[in-house]
Amino acid sequence: MAVVQEGNEVMNKSQKWHGAVGGIVDAPIEKVWDMVSRSSRLHEWMPMVEKCSHLAGEEGVAGHIRLVSGFMFPQRDEDRSWIKERLVSMDSSSHSYTYRLESSNVGLDGSSNSLKLVDYGDGSTLVDWRFEISPVEGASEEQIMDYLGYLYKSCINRIEGAIEVSSRNSVTFLNQ
Repeated sequence: MAVVQEGNEVMNKSQKWHGAVGGIVDAPIEKVWDMVSRSSRLHEWMPMVEKCSHLAGEEGVAGHIRLVSGFMFPQRDEDRSWIKERLVSMDSSSHSYTYRLESSNVGLDGSSNSLKLVDYGDGSTLVDWRFEISPVEGASEEQIMDYLGYLYKSCINRIEGAIEVSSRNSVTFLNQ
């Protein structure tokens, strides 16, 4: 663990910033899991994601690497954000997974995101999203964590609608 003296403050360089958001989705846990556990469906419930590409490994298996791109974080050159993520763990029986951000153009390398679903009863699901990032030099922890919380909460709020659209599209397809 590296400790750095900065002015009168001592900073622990291995310390992470932690945050969490949650929300109830009015859909059964299996439908929510089907939506959130597949990389190919990210754009359906993450409004800032334009594309998610498979780079290596097998979807759903630790070590799988994907490249997510879109407008997750504003860029000075107005270019798209990109994040290369590695699946650390996925457990379908507990409806949970963790991804580690390996590299990016957004400054969050080494961060991780964990998602866990809990059956909330009456056909609804609790989505618990936890994240940790390495401190970002020159940035306020409060501002960064508030932004990530807002971003991830907006994703949780879109899951139910994405499931409804997907269900309507599959019914339309079956009726053709």
